[in-house]
Amino acid sequence: MHDYEKLGAFYLGRTRQPDRDETSADLLLYDSKDLTTHAVIVGMTGSGKTGLGITLLEEAAIDGIPALIIDPKGDMGNLLLSFPDLKPASFRPWIEQDEATRAGMTPDEYARDVADRWKQGLAGWDQGPERIKRLRAAADMAIYTPGSDAGRPISVLRSLDAPPAAVRDNLDAFRERISSAVSGLLTLLDIEPDPIRSRDHILLSNILDHAWREGRSLTIAELIHEVQSPPFSTIGIMDLETIFPAKDRTGLAMTLNNLLASPGFAAWMQGEPLNIQNLLYTPDGRPRLAVLSIAHLGDRERMFFVTLLLNELLSWMRAQPGTSSLRALLYMDEVFGYLPPTANPPSKTPMLTLLKQARAFGLGLVLSTQNPVDLDYKALSNAGTWFLGRLQTERDKQRVLDGLEGASASAGVTFDRQEIERTLSGLGSRVFLMNNVHEDAPVLFETRWVLSYLRGPLTREQIRRLTGDRDQPAAAATAAPAQPAAEQVPAEKAGGSRPLLPDEIDQRFEAISRSVPRSAKVVYRPALLAKGKLHFVDLKSKSACDVWQEFTRLADVRDDLDEDVWDESALLAPDQLELVDEPDAAASFADVPPELSRPREYAGCRNDLKDYLYREVTLDLTYCPGLKLYSQPEETEGEFRIRLTQEAREQRDLLKEKLTRKYAPKLERLQERIRKAEQRVDVERSQANSATLSAVISFGSSLLGALTGRKTFSRTNVSRAATSARSASRAAQQRGDISRARANVEALQQELDDLDAEFKEELEETHARFEPDDLKLEPHSVRPRKSDITIDGVSLLWRPWRVRDDGTVEPAWTVRD
Repeated sequence: MHDYEKLGAFYLGRTRQPDRDETSADLLLYDSKDLTTHAVIVGMTGSGKTGLGITLLEEAAIDGIPALIIDPKGDMGNLLLSFPDLKPASFRPWIEQDEATRAGMTPDEYARDVADRWKQGLAGWDQGPERIKRLRAAADMAIYTPGSDAGRPISVLRSLDAPPAAVRDNLDAFRERISSAVSGLLTLLDIEPDPIRSRDHILLSNILDHAWREGRSLTIAELIHEVQSPPFSTIGIMDLETIFPAKDRTGLAMTLNNLLASPGFAAWMQGEPLNIQNLLYTPDGRPRLAVLSIAHLGDRERMFFVTLLLNELLSWMRAQPGTSSLRALLYMDEVFGYLPPTANPPSKTPMLTLLKQARAFGLGLVLSTQNPVDLDYKALSNAGTWFLGRLQTERDKQRVLDGLEGASASAGVTFDRQEIERTLSGLGSRVFLMNNVHEDAPVLFETRWVLSYLRGPLTREQIRRLTGDRDQPAAAATAAPAQPAAEQVPAEKAGGSRPLLPDEIDQRFEAISRSVPRSAKVVYRPALLAKGKLHFVDLKSKSACDVWQEFTRLADVRDDLDEDVWDESALLAPDQLELVDEPDAAASFADVPPELSRPREYAGCRNDLKDYLYREVTLDLTYCPGLKLYSQPEETEGEFRIRLTQEAREQRDLLKEKLTRKYAPKLERLQERIRKAEQRVDVERSQANSATLSAVISFGSSLLGALTGRKTFSRTNVSRAATSARSASRAAQQRGDISRARANVEALQQELDDLDAEFKEELEETHARFEPDDLKLEPHSVRPRKSDITIDGVSLLWRPWRVRDDGTVEPAWTVRD
């Protein structure tokens, strides 16, 4: 594992010194948890802003963190252009003829040049094809195109769905949801979305308020009807007709109807529903980077969709349990126009709410812009991390410094405005100043080489091609099996009239499918239908399972009633069976087994069913030994894996903090001892140099006296000679002290290296322990409590079968999934 593959650390690049025009070998590792306090990326065109954003998202994907990516310019789809083989043939489909011509090459030559450049660039940043493979394996990536079928289309039919109870019970959140939903819709209609002055806004808000408080969702068509005939007669204390006469309401209804009837709006009603959970995760629980490309939309349509998305995200967020770890990201590549300093577009309220509240739910926002003066810097003061690239004007710089100062003040961190201003003045391409309130000081760094090919904005045709290439294997793997042909069995020689049965026998009739022609011959055949409840209680494990489940079971009956009739019974979904009060008058009936014509036999069937349920039916849960967690009764395996991933991340982050608290003081003490030991080496070296110089001077004086034949030589020079000898001895001793001091430094350094290796080993063990893909799952079955099995009753169900001309029959009821 590379040094940058740390627990919850994003490899963003390498540090630089402000006074040197070169990048050091020191890695810049960013703690993913810091993104829960949000981040802002600011830089002019050409600063490398998009590359930094893609780097952050690549690191998030590798760490298993999903992201919603709002892409107004079309650049973020480059995340899907990652090629582990790094061959020219992989790059060739995405090479433009004009681009190759400008480089003086053919497209094939330019593809080879790009492939070589990417290999060398990745190698220069200690990355290789294996990391691209890891990125592609860690997360699914998809491009969604609302209002278009170029990528995966998104239906906005759910935009007027009632929010969950968590939002309805929160008065402020409920009002915000209504206001922003109505504002987004009116913006699409080109109507002024003023919540106070616009009577259109007031009327629609009251309609939504009335429906949503009842838990009732609305479609656009239903909204049109309610505009014409609102479910209330007053607004505030004034009469509805006074505020908004019926004639004027008809005009608003016509405008909404024109929208609904518009061929262009039809594209908004196709595709996957706007569901945040499904955008963030695949059905099997794999995290996803969902690129929401809106470059093809007009300004009003963009505002409409972004507002809807932010509202849905708020509802999803409030339904999640709180966490201190990063759960998901919202990335917006160009936030200009959606969070202005003075105006109040529909997107501003939900975005402000997210900036203020998302941290508690582990949702991080990353907002990118090249126009800082057009942003509400007071709102952005909620961002804990600022990535500052090259800025275009002095006004941009001052606005950024204002926002930084506000963020630092909110976090209680010292802010050196003059120093940061000096640093910002000399930034080059791909060089950013990171000011993180969780760190002691700002850091200057150069971004690493991205794993994805940055080819620039994708056209709709390229998105269509890329989406088709990505979706084709997945579709083949997950396509639903073809509907099997209906089972055909020999029909009765002649259908008879309805059997006469005792009144004590409860008879039910299944509806005939509307697809069966009226002229078709239909025969009713008997079956047993039972409904009841099961109580699953698990007292022997920590699954804390204590749940009641209703059931509906159906058993087909042939000529005789088998003793094990329930063994081949089917469990039906609550809405799978459509019943009617009376059978079809023209249909005939098959014979009933003699046992089912006696009421007392139904009591026996009931007891047999109870025994069968206790013996054969279980509530199947899933257990994860690594995290000691059980799935919930209604939780799919994919949903359980999502929960496990978040739990693993939280436990990983907690253990990482514990390890840091355990080793940090030891490392700091050793580093301090090494610092003092190195100082001692310097002192001993200085003293040794001084002693050596003194001995040389003293010896030179003695020699000079002897050579000049001074008379005082006999005493004075002998004394000087002795002094010289003593000085030489001290110099030798000092040199020994230097060696010992150096040995002490080396011993301490070795102790520090050993401690650091021990720390890294424990970190790697923690990483392996909580790797989501390595978490094993085991089945865990819970039996129903026999004494609590409740059966409401056993009924005789008449099921319609269509008799073909060849004397065989097939189901005549609606076959539902």
